[in-house]
Amino acid sequence: MSNFDILVVGGGHAGIEAAYLASQFDLNVGIITLPGVGLASAPCNPSIGGVGKGQVVREIDALGGITGKLADMAGIQFRVLNESKGYAVQSTRVQIDKEKYSEFAEELISEINNITIIREKVIAIEFEDNQYSVRGECSTWNSKKIIMTVGTFLNGKLHTGSTTTEGGRSDTESSNSLASFFSSIKTVSARFKTGTPARLNKDSIDYAVMTEQPSDSTVRNFHCLNTYNTRNLKQISCYLTRTNETTMEIIRENKEKSPMFNGQIKGVGARYCPSIEDKAYRYPDKNIHHVFVEPEGLDLNTVYPSGISSSLPEEVQVDFLRSITGLEKCHVEQYGYAVEYDVIDTTQLNYKLELESMPGLFFAGQVNGTSGYEEAAGQGLIAGINASLDILERDSFILNRNSSYIGVMIEDLISNTRDEPYRLFTARNENRLSVREDNAVLRMYPYRTSLYLNDAIDHYNDVFVNVFEALIESIEKNVVKPGDRFLVDNKIKIAKRSTVSELLKMSSLDPIKTLEDYLVFIGLDVPREISRCIAITTKYSGYIEKASQHYEKIRSLDKKKVDWSRLVSSENISFECKQRIEKIKPETFGQLKLIDGLRPATLAVVAGM
Repeated sequence: MSNFDILVVGGGHAGIEAAYLASQFDLNVGIITLPGVGLASAPCNPSIGGVGKGQVVREIDALGGITGKLADMAGIQFRVLNESKGYAVQSTRVQIDKEKYSEFAEELISEINNITIIREKVIAIEFEDNQYSVRGECSTWNSKKIIMTVGTFLNGKLHTGSTTTEGGRSDTESSNSLASFFSSIKTVSARFKTGTPARLNKDSIDYAVMTEQPSDSTVRNFHCLNTYNTRNLKQISCYLTRTNETTMEIIRENKEKSPMFNGQIKGVGARYCPSIEDKAYRYPDKNIHHVFVEPEGLDLNTVYPSGISSSLPEEVQVDFLRSITGLEKCHVEQYGYAVEYDVIDTTQLNYKLELESMPGLFFAGQVNGTSGYEEAAGQGLIAGINASLDILERDSFILNRNSSYIGVMIEDLISNTRDEPYRLFTARNENRLSVREDNAVLRMYPYRTSLYLNDAIDHYNDVFVNVFEALIESIEKNVVKPGDRFLVDNKIKIAKRSTVSELLKMSSLDPIKTLEDYLVFIGLDVPREISRCIAITTKYSGYIEKASQHYEKIRSLDKKKVDWSRLVSSENISFECKQRIEKIKPETFGQLKLIDGLRPATLAVVAGM
């Protein structure tokens, strides 16, 4: 096939999510990816989820995406992070077999009749007569819409010590052939940088002196159609060790050999995911840093020592690695390296992730300046859905930041030029008490329903919402009183008649266990994911109501439409602020206030207009 409705350039996590969603609209979709690179490969940390990221995977799953399904299929260790903290910040993290994750992605995508996988390097992209022409080394394809998910491959350069090679990851090419196409698209002034640690032979490590972190059999799967906590693959442990004074001394003594600090690397790295060199020089008095030794797969002979990414020369990497407890005899299978690459200025994009100056051209993933597979997948979903809806001449698909982490990310990206790789975490969400993992189906239900699709996920969502609404109404009415059999059997003491809802709010009780026990007592069989959502929602209801009252005042102003062209002609706004407003072209007051460097006086003027 040479003519497509949508062509996705890049077969990473953003690319397959974009194609997977677009295929649900019965459109002809193509994925063009480099030969020899598997779909949804995991060149960095082989895990899905984590703080803020687990919430994104749940949202993707409730919207009909593929990431959660693949994580469950390839998961070899399941854990909940922040388990000792409140439910709002608890996040699921799944260690994956990276080889099998890619194999499963290939298998699932290949089974979809209206998706064509093309393995060829893209040489050029042209736009003429409202159609894009994509030329590869051997073929040419036409498409109505293009979704660019080129990751770190745009002018990518790899660094290990003084050695530099072109590429977006180890043993692959970069996308320098697209330089002419990107010449008309503004990129951020500074190149971005990401890094990865050395891969170690798993049999050369002394696990006995490390802290074992086994898989948690009680953790809920990501994909809602899977049984709550069944596992597809054998479960294995990760291990925790730490750097020490000797480790950090070796790194500090070799500062002049570090591409990060000798001027060789110009790119800006992620503040929230620093290399071990960053840690060494940023925190000169701190020598102990966690190192998580994570298997890369059941049949692979390598482990990923998370927390010590490095681009130091090979011999220095060996020295500091062997100073770490348990790694004294480690054998390096692949040395760590840093990747420098170009990213686009995302203020050129709209909420659909479409380039304003070139309709029909969408961007998603690390090329937008984000870090992480989950952030990339979330953007791919948004781009894939909106490209499809544009073809079908339907309304755009926009997630609100008040109801989703993906919405937070999209608005953050398009409202400011990034000066460092963007990473999602719970603190970015002003409404995180309500935007939790457990209620992702409830939050995404109206969005998924608006697509008018009819799949198994849609039936599941209908059942979830209907049962939730019926049961939460029931527990608000049903009453228990002192001496009731249920209270006596469960050793619960109350001073007066209370509704079940009030019972769940008691600080002395675990709301999830209490509700589950109550449902068993009355003989009601409710799926655990629904009862858990009801219990947490009820527990948080008082806090959410107070927060909602506060945020409603803010949201009412955030929804206010603004005419940016009127603002830049106002005599009451400074020239500097006008320049920033004209660059971003905000559509609402909420987007306006996210613009970096905008003065409070300017916001006050606009609020009063």
